[in-house]
Amino acid sequence: MTKPRFGKRSCFVFMMAVALAAPSAWAQQAEPAPKPGKPINAGDVLSGELNAMKGGKKSKRASTYQITSEPRRLPPPNGLCNLETGPETFQLVTSSDAQAAQLKNFIGKEISVKVDEVACAQDAGQMSEAVVTKWSVVTKH
Repeated sequence: MTKPRFGKRSCFVFMMAVALAAPSAWAQQAEPAPKPGKPINAGDVLSGELNAMKGGKKSKRASTYQITSEPRRLPPPNGLCNLETGPETFQLVTSSDAQAAQLKNFIGKEISVKVDEVACAQDAGQMSEAVVTKWSVVTKH
C-alpha cells in the first residue's frame, strides 16, 4: 500500500534532518567548559557596579544593595554556590544606617569593598547568588 517513491522521500527527509542537526552538534562540542572564577577570601577586595533594589513591605521600604562583579569562588564549604563559575552577584548586608548612607553615594557606580564574611545565598527571598555580611568600603587615595 506504499507509494513507489516512499523510499526516496524518506531517505531525502532523513538526510535533511542529519544536515540540519550536525552543525549544532559540532558547535556544542567546540565550546570549552567555563572556568571557575578566582577565589575570594576574608580580607580580599570585591569590585563591581553597585545596584540598589527596593524590597520589603509596602509600608516599610527596605533597601538592598548588590554588587555585580566577575565570577568568584567562595571559601569552603561554599565553593561555587552550585554554579559552574561561581557567583557574580553579591548582596551587601547593611548593619547600620551609616553603612546604608555610605552606599547611597555609590549607586550605579563602580565600588570596591573589603570582604570580611561571605556565604552563598540560602533564603528564597534573596536576589543575589552570594551574601556579604561583613564588609567595609575601600577608598582610593
